[in-house]
Amino acid sequence: MKVVVDAFGGDNAPLEIVEGVKLALNKIKELEVILCGKEETLKPMIEGYQNRIEIIDADEIIKNEDHPTLAIRQKKNSSLVRAYDILKERDDVIGLVSAGSTGAVLAGAIMKIGRIKGISRPALAPILPTKKSSDVIIIDSGANIDCKPINLLHFALMGSAYYSIIYNKENPRVALLNNGSEEGKGNELAKESFPLLKGAPINFIGNKEGGDFMSGDVDVMVADGFAGNALLKGTEGAVMAVLSLMKHSIKSHFWSKIGYIFMKKTFKELKGRIDILNKHGGSPLLGCKKLVVKNHGSCKRNNICASIEQTIVLNDSKLINKIEEALAKLNIEKNDEAVL
Repeated sequence: MKVVVDAFGGDNAPLEIVEGVKLALNKIKELEVILCGKEETLKPMIEGYQNRIEIIDADEIIKNEDHPTLAIRQKKNSSLVRAYDILKERDDVIGLVSAGSTGAVLAGAIMKIGRIKGISRPALAPILPTKKSSDVIIIDSGANIDCKPINLLHFALMGSAYYSIIYNKENPRVALLNNGSEEGKGNELAKESFPLLKGAPINFIGNKEGGDFMSGDVDVMVADGFAGNALLKGTEGAVMAVLSLMKHSIKSHFWSKIGYIFMKKTFKELKGRIDILNKHGGSPLLGCKKLVVKNHGSCKRNNICASIEQTIVLNDSKLINKIEEALAKLNIEKNDEAVL
């Protein structure tokens, strides 16, 4: 079982990437990892793991400011492109993990790996906690800025399949992000997408507003990449602002500091709940022929380790096959309607 990792993608590469790989190797005995990046830098870092880590030399790096498509075409010896080459060419490699440029990861997936037959566009599906004990995913969160109704339909199918695997939940609740809960609300994209989702083989619960995102009443929130990314970034910013205000208030008052001593365990549990990346890793790029997991650019070793574990779980659970089955079921129902 092998996973290929872009060792030079992300703000903390290569140190945190390599350390994350080591954590995963220590936890999963049957795992082997292929690191793509500058061999002279990586070789001293894998001391003691040479029998389980293979290094593919790649002396170029795709940066965030590079044009994604041009970078994939021109930087053929970059760590990301070489990782995609390995993923495409070798059947023993189950997936790819990268914390590099989101645009380049998306472009590379489409150009090098390709989409599942019938899926219009791949989509990112990050996980966030809710105020209940459940979690919620948003799809798409930024891979596709301009979307058509068919794209949102495919996002819903893929998101539902993904959630059911991660949480072992049959028929997760799928909602359409909108500015109102009533049918017929929203822009043209939302209005045209609603009946498609309503007629799909998923548990569609209708329109939900941004305020419902972390309510615990939604499992999968479907959106175009522009609105989804705005919701995701806004939510993350709001959570960080509240935590910062709490920290400032605690430090500002003597009795607050005393109270913190008694609530330290509670705050630790809250931090663990919010830092969900350590539990589930990155965001899978759903809709590709092979597994691709995109980490946040600022991720650390624990996130990389979790992403590798996540890739293995999704492979063992046959996520790609389940997406294909959901798509086939949709097409069968469409054909049945046409006959009737």
